[in-house]
Amino acid sequence: MAEKLFALDIGTRSVVGIILEEKNDSYHVADLVVEEHKERAMLDGQIHNVLAVADVIRHVKENLEQTHGPLTKVSVAAAGRALKTEQALVEMDVTNRPLFSEEDISRLELAAVQQAQQQLLTDDIENKNSHYYCVGYSVLYYRLDGEEIGSLVDQQGSTASVEVIATFLPRVVVESLLSALKRADLEMEGLTLEPIAAINVLIPPSMRRLNVALVDIGAGTSDIAITDKGTVVAYGMVPTAGDEITEAMSDHYLLDFPLAEEAKRMINQSDEIRIQDILGFDQFFSKTEVIEALRPATSNLAKSIAHEILRLNNQQSPKAIMLVGGGSLTPDITKLIAAELELPENRVAVRGIDAIQSLTKAEHVSSSPELVTPIGIAIAARKTPIHYMSVQVNEKVIRLFELKEMTVGDALLAANIRARSLYGKPGMALAVNVNGRDIMIPGEHGQPATLHVNNEPANTKSLIKNGDVIHLIEGRDGANAQVTVRDLIDDASIKTVIIEGTMYMVEPLIQVNGNSATLDSSLQERDKVTIKTIDSAEDIIKATGQSHLFQKIKPYFISVDGKSVLFPEFSSQLLLNDVPIKLQYPVQDSDILSVSKSMSPSVQNIADQLQIKLQDTITISFQGKQTKLEKNCVSVHVNGNSAKLNDVVSAGSHVTIDKLDTNPWIFQDVFRFTDWKLSDQQSGQFAILRNGQSSSFDEPIFGGDQLEIHFSS
Repeated sequence: MAEKLFALDIGTRSVVGIILEEKNDSYHVADLVVEEHKERAMLDGQIHNVLAVADVIRHVKENLEQTHGPLTKVSVAAAGRALKTEQALVEMDVTNRPLFSEEDISRLELAAVQQAQQQLLTDDIENKNSHYYCVGYSVLYYRLDGEEIGSLVDQQGSTASVEVIATFLPRVVVESLLSALKRADLEMEGLTLEPIAAINVLIPPSMRRLNVALVDIGAGTSDIAITDKGTVVAYGMVPTAGDEITEAMSDHYLLDFPLAEEAKRMINQSDEIRIQDILGFDQFFSKTEVIEALRPATSNLAKSIAHEILRLNNQQSPKAIMLVGGGSLTPDITKLIAAELELPENRVAVRGIDAIQSLTKAEHVSSSPELVTPIGIAIAARKTPIHYMSVQVNEKVIRLFELKEMTVGDALLAANIRARSLYGKPGMALAVNVNGRDIMIPGEHGQPATLHVNNEPANTKSLIKNGDVIHLIEGRDGANAQVTVRDLIDDASIKTVIIEGTMYMVEPLIQVNGNSATLDSSLQERDKVTIKTIDSAEDIIKATGQSHLFQKIKPYFISVDGKSVLFPEFSSQLLLNDVPIKLQYPVQDSDILSVSKSMSPSVQNIADQLQIKLQDTITISFQGKQTKLEKNCVSVHVNGNSAKLNDVVSAGSHVTIDKLDTNPWIFQDVFRFTDWKLSDQQSGQFAILRNGQSSSFDEPIFGGDQLEIHFSS
């Protein structure tokens, strides 16, 4: 025997009651009753007059009971137009943080959803204290340092942000539904959301991996749901729907609203439409003419729906659009929506109940798209009813409206635990001025909170079920910034150098607020730090206390006959890694400084450099014996004292050089350098010979000459 399901679609203009028979996973629409509200008891999907709505529900119920017997339980839906959609952006400073993990991203998204919820409460002043259930949210984009990025996982930077679009259902909507049903002597058997109801019957789970939009165009609003990647990712609503078209009809043809509504419905039933205006005149208009007159209003409706679809779908057109509801019968609406979304016309279509699988209907029930949602409510409330669930969050009982698979994040939202509690607070930053430049040293990042579900480690994405116990241990706050001068300089500012074989550590010169300081000096807020690095060879020699080296590398100057003369050959040089340098040359870490060795010059060395001949020396042969003849060409005085050739001349000495005898050597000079004498036996005539030739005692001689005195008897 088939089981009967009673469902109600409580809309803005009317209440639809439906009897659905279920047998072997197939459904048959046995009966359907529609009754319009007698007054404005419903507004934007929310019951504003519980008594008036309850009265209409009772009439629908009694009407159906005449055929189908007593009805005590009913399935209903919260109107899609009651959903509140809010967009929110949250930024986080991630400087020096570890790489982003999936859990970090989840907590950042949760913070954005809470921001959206807070914005909703702030904007909705009238219902400021009301509670909202988060139905779902989708990420519009992630950004890192201001640039849009596909994923934050394993990313590093300065600032990370996420923007979400979140959908909320006011709790008062559900509570007012329960009150109206109770007054009509009905018990809520199942609850769903209108967009979910329509999606469940038109887009089975196997199709939800596709990016598809379902639009329920009703009288006052057009409800939108988007599917992608196997689930419903976003809900939305635009306050433009079938009534806009009716009002355009009324304005253009001067019709009372009910007559305009009737004329509008005739467009799809006849090629010629009879219209009686408020003055009582009957006129006949062609279908084409009426459609053209309604074109501006229809275009506006299409643009509004397309714009919201793009907003909900990250500014991208879905693969296809399905239209249901009475407003979906508006002429050319599918073509106009397709054009706005730049889709082929065959990708936007109106779907009636004939598109619902395994469904049959009684003959008096039409296949209108208006009935998709009521039928969906009955089926969805049976197949996927929404329940309340209770969980404990830090020993506090929280009741959740189970609209989807619930997570720890949903429980934290319901428990009003702020996302900031999921991370410890960062420590206070420290501002200092270094060499005229302001620097901000961040405090330590806080540690993330620890989550457990039933004493098992969990995260914000962990699924929960009725009765679960959730514990949250808040994260540890980060330490305030602490910094020393050493933390502000790079390694290149500290050098290790070797000077004359000894290793020295050379640190920069540091002042804090004008006073000398060290690398390990701690800094306070607003300190002014001056850091002067020691780079040149001269500064390094001074800093290491090796100033005595400057004496070693002074240039060798002496005064020669009153004129200052530099002798580079006798000057020591400063060497950097064995290469001569000047004192201003920069020195790097691990360099070696040394001083080259220099000789202490003698008088002879000085004369050689000045190309001055100090002595005239020749060697001759006299009487067969080698004899060396020497005489000074100049006389040398150092600091007023006579100096010998091998005397050392110190730097800064005053040297005078005076010329002496410069006459050439003559024969008779030989006798000053030899012991030869005339013997008693030698007498008579003698001959003076130079190289075997006759010569004389005053004849010039030269080195290598053979000199003789030859006696004859």
